[in-house]
Amino acid sequence: MQSPHGITASAFRPSVMGRNGMVASGHALASQAGIQALMAGGNAVDAAIATAAALGAVEPAGSGVGGDGFILIYWAETGEVSGVNATGPAPGAATRERYLEDGGIPMKGIRSVSVPGLVDGWLLAHERYGGLPLEKVFRPAISLCEDGFPVSHLLAEQIRGEQGRFAADPHTRAVYTDDGEPIPTGSLLCNRNLGTTLRKIAQDGRKTLYEGEIARAIADFSRAHDGFLTEEDLGNFHAHWAEPIHVGYRGYEVYEMPPNSSGHILLQELNIVELFDLQTMGCNTAESIHLMVEAKKLAFADREKYMADPEWVDIPMEGMLSKSYAAEQAERIDMGRAAVDVAAGGPEAHEDTTCFCTADRAGNLVCILQSIQSGFGSSLIAGETGILLNNRMTYWHLEEGHANCLMPGKRVRHTMNPVIITKDGRPLIACGTPGADTQVQTNLQLVTHMLDFGMTPQEAVSAPRWRSLQNPMESTIPHVCSNNLQVEDRFPEAERKELARRGHELEMVGDWGGPGSAQAIMVHPESGALIGGSDPRRDGYAVAY
Repeated sequence: MQSPHGITASAFRPSVMGRNGMVASGHALASQAGIQALMAGGNAVDAAIATAAALGAVEPAGSGVGGDGFILIYWAETGEVSGVNATGPAPGAATRERYLEDGGIPMKGIRSVSVPGLVDGWLLAHERYGGLPLEKVFRPAISLCEDGFPVSHLLAEQIRGEQGRFAADPHTRAVYTDDGEPIPTGSLLCNRNLGTTLRKIAQDGRKTLYEGEIARAIADFSRAHDGFLTEEDLGNFHAHWAEPIHVGYRGYEVYEMPPNSSGHILLQELNIVELFDLQTMGCNTAESIHLMVEAKKLAFADREKYMADPEWVDIPMEGMLSKSYAAEQAERIDMGRAAVDVAAGGPEAHEDTTCFCTADRAGNLVCILQSIQSGFGSSLIAGETGILLNNRMTYWHLEEGHANCLMPGKRVRHTMNPVIITKDGRPLIACGTPGADTQVQTNLQLVTHMLDFGMTPQEAVSAPRWRSLQNPMESTIPHVCSNNLQVEDRFPEAERKELARRGHELEMVGDWGGPGSAQAIMVHPESGALIGGSDPRRDGYAVAY
């Protein structure tokens, strides 16, 4: 497929277009759930919550009621972009000292669980913008839970990876195994208890999950398994509205969630990249990829030093997002050689997640990132609630003095970062991807593909993808970074050789083996038509009507 700028990008799938509404998500059945909400008279926020709830059923490795999220909304009536922070804090009993006594934070199990904040975020967004009653919004997800859905090849593979844990616990064994054996592809998976939980939330709102019957059930389960999560932790939590951060990029305005989201990284990357002539460099050339990787290293170094929960740490966000600071950072880039030693600048003043976007005829856009941390979170279902609990505690640092050091009641630093782009105050793009620290790197590729090189959303999410790896977890020198660069085999050999010559240590990952499950929706600036793309690397689909 040929873009207006002459860049060829195999779209693998055709662009999906519609006029009345669109959903692009990580699973076709979840996208259909969102479309059902739109066709029932709902708006983009109703569709987003319907999609979000459905994804917890059909894509359980990535997100669900037991997790966290960020919601970014463009509301056409006001022309404003707003955000919801639905990330829960560490439980009150989860102290750094207790984890150090136990040898660290476990990757799985009840002590890996933080307060699940996602549902309160859904309800907050619905209260302000929703048009349908919650019973209608949750109806498709409840059907998927109670009537079941066919297990995809990807989900069957993911479940096999957790088989030992799932078979050993009666609650997960009943849902995610076939009497203790792996669930075959095409078999129906039901989580009827989760359907019941969604019915109760639709009827009673946040009360049942954070203060009532379900809160008690989660707390009882945690206590029985020697966990830290309590009824008090759940009752004290409230999602909140958060003012998005944004920068101008070549005449567009790019919006992200503020800390404790890592969205500032993408904005810092764009500020640096804007100072270079990408079109002259060319799309997906060694030169443009090298620039983006080096910009990424600088932004990540700043995150490591400065970013955490803003209620606990002062973050120099104004300085980090300033154009003058970007110019200083750009001067540090050696276009001929990949940097290894990258310290934070001085600004003044394995993860599984899911991303999805919705749009409606009125011009409203929504982008949501939601997660239960790594695949299937803690791998524990909280008793009879059907809720798969997160393992978000694993993202804490235990080094005293680190900006992201664990404190009870503090929110951990998140990688999730939904993106909305406007042009002259009008909606243009909603996009994002799961993938831990890969997210802001993939988003940088998506944004530049669409804005600099004129790709459609489907071309952008299908284009060859790279990923620059972070420091090894055991590294004791934060500013020393890895030059390992994962690239798909579809990159031309000449570009790969040039990247290697500049010091990047290449790792080939197959034609479609790159990270993420990117989703994107674009609003045609003249007709208002909706154009969607969904990543062919995973189970995602864009659906429109």
